[in-house]
Amino acid sequence: MKTFEEYMKMPYKLEIIPDTEESGFIASYPELPGCITCGENITEVIANAEDAKKEWLSAAIEDGIEIAEPESAASYSGQFKLRLPKTLHKTLAEDSKKEGVSMNQYCVYLLAKNSEKEHGVLTQKRDVFV
Repeated sequence: MKTFEEYMKMPYKLEIIPDTEESGFIASYPELPGCITCGENITEVIANAEDAKKEWLSAAIEDGIEIAEPESAASYSGQFKLRLPKTLHKTLAEDSKKEGVSMNQYCVYLLAKNSEKEHGVLTQKRDVFV
């Protein structure tokens, strides 16, 4: 088992979403089940999240609970096979040609654009907002 300090240095994913019922924000670490907090503004919720992570990790170590390590992008190949209707394939091929990029690049762009829209820009990893 790693030490408390080693776990604290790990790049756990911090998710922050608006709290529509009470105003402010809700923060959680998906890889640390139940580690959740809130705050009135971004600065406060990030500070509260750091405190929540410290308390969660301390309690887990004290109780001998297994602590998951952050998921790494290295465990993914970056490839997957996708079947789609011929009409959509045709549309994507034509659109990518108009943009002057490969269909692969065009599809990655569309997926990234949609993912950003769905997940927002308040995801923190290693103290950098993406």
